[in-house]
Amino acid sequence: MKDDSVIADEPLVVTARGGKLTSVTVATRDGRTLDGDVSADGATWTSAHSTEYGTGYTLKARLTASDGSAITRSSSFTTVSKSDIFVGTYNVNQDSTVGVALPVSVVFNKPVRDKAAVERGLSVTASPAVEGSWSWMKDRDGKDRVDYRPEKYWKPGTKVKFGMNLLGVKNGDQVGTQKREIDFTVGKSVTTTVDVVKKTLTLSENGKAVRTIPVSAGKKTFETWNGTMVVLSKVPTIRMDSRTVGIFGPEAYDLGSVKWDVQLTPSGTYTHAAPWNEGKFGRVNGSHGCIGMSTSDAKWFFQRVNFGDPVTVVNSKDTVDVNNGYGDWNVDWNAWKKGSALG
Repeated sequence: MKDDSVIADEPLVVTARGGKLTSVTVATRDGRTLDGDVSADGATWTSAHSTEYGTGYTLKARLTASDGSAITRSSSFTTVSKSDIFVGTYNVNQDSTVGVALPVSVVFNKPVRDKAAVERGLSVTASPAVEGSWSWMKDRDGKDRVDYRPEKYWKPGTKVKFGMNLLGVKNGDQVGTQKREIDFTVGKSVTTTVDVVKKTLTLSENGKAVRTIPVSAGKKTFETWNGTMVVLSKVPTIRMDSRTVGIFGPEAYDLGSVKWDVQLTPSGTYTHAAPWNEGKFGRVNGSHGCIGMSTSDAKWFFQRVNFGDPVTVVNSKDTVDVNNGYGDWNVDWNAWKKGSALG
């Protein structure tokens, strides 16, 4: 075996060549053994436990040749070290149900030098089938990120399988170690439109408007992002401190218990209860970029939306960045496909 070629944190598999395995002994260079078993046909030996990162091993295999003679073969190898691997963090969980606008997103812990090789190790299949594409970008913290989305929102009820087979994939002087399959389901269509001119929020389910709520969006110089954002999380109560989003001086605020919070961007865009703006809902945009409403309306909205549901703001100013949460839907489809490394 070539030194530094063996993936760590996986069972070791030894394959017979020129005979049938009768026994295999694998030990670290300080004498610790790696137990395992030979298959019934003598073709392979598989360790009972995973190998360790950055560890040297010696291997001795005994085989029986086709003519009955005994063969002994020896080798040594060192598993890849943790500093030499790259991994991706993904945003979907096994057996979860998500909203119709959720892209599959992977953020990598190391720079991706060979985007084509990495992208070939990723897959998304859907039933019913859809046309979709990966597209590369930089995440807000500068890390390489790739998202997959269909041309249009997922259809409710779609079954999706996300595959990640990066085991052994080379990325410059790094190597991948992950092999995953994640199955998730797309839930019902819950879409929301916020009109900052009309100062209304309208929630629709399966294409039918359910309710319109008066709101107060971002005031001048603090306008709410335009375009489609996607629900990232929900928390019933949160502290909102303007210092965390870079607002200081006369416009600074520190609200210790804000209720019914639905996060739309990592930069700090939420829908939430804003009782301090009572009298402005439907009349005046008075927030620092969030979408405020009465406590009862905020609770109602909180209870109706979930991770992956789209919230589209119209008639505002600057469009939300593609990497500020999941601003993927604001990119023209042809431009989106051009972001694939395999296009």
